[in-house]
Amino acid sequence: MSDDDFIGPLLDGEKVLWSGRPGQGLLFSARDALLIPFSLLWGGFAVFWEASVMRTSAPVFFRLWGVPFVLVGLYLVAGRFVVDAWLRSKTRYAVTNRRVLIARSGSFSRFTAVSLDRLPDLQLSEGANGRGTIRFGQAAPYWGRGGFAGWTSALDPTPQFLAIESAQSVFDQIQRASRRNA
Repeated sequence: MSDDDFIGPLLDGEKVLWSGRPGQGLLFSARDALLIPFSLLWGGFAVFWEASVMRTSAPVFFRLWGVPFVLVGLYLVAGRFVVDAWLRSKTRYAVTNRRVLIARSGSFSRFTAVSLDRLPDLQLSEGANGRGTIRFGQAAPYWGRGGFAGWTSALDPTPQFLAIESAQSVFDQIQRASRRNA
């Protein structure tokens, strides 16, 4: 592995210990056990409301009132999975001898660096296949100021390595590098 494996700004003397990408394609999380039924109820009711209003001679205001709710319902039911997959396809991760790095390119580019000597609580969620997520801090709430961040994993403001291969191995590597920097 070389420093060229990760495209992002490295500090002087910084070496890449691991680099990778999040899992690609459709990705479900534990949160979806609650979010999918809620999104189906929201979307179903919004479509029912809009269809009911359109069949009557209701005023234009009522016909337009349901449109934003239908659009939000479409995002919650399907759009959030498309956005999440698209954002993850443009994301790269790295662990260096000094920092944890997350770089997203494209329209919503973002670079996050967390110093190993200032790491918050680490959380590892691993599946039976060894793929897992490492979260650097607490998850965003489902509801609240974060908007749809709690609904779309790639938009969660808490730094995380989403659905990476050999998550336990990477987690252990971060722990070792963190102890060396302490």
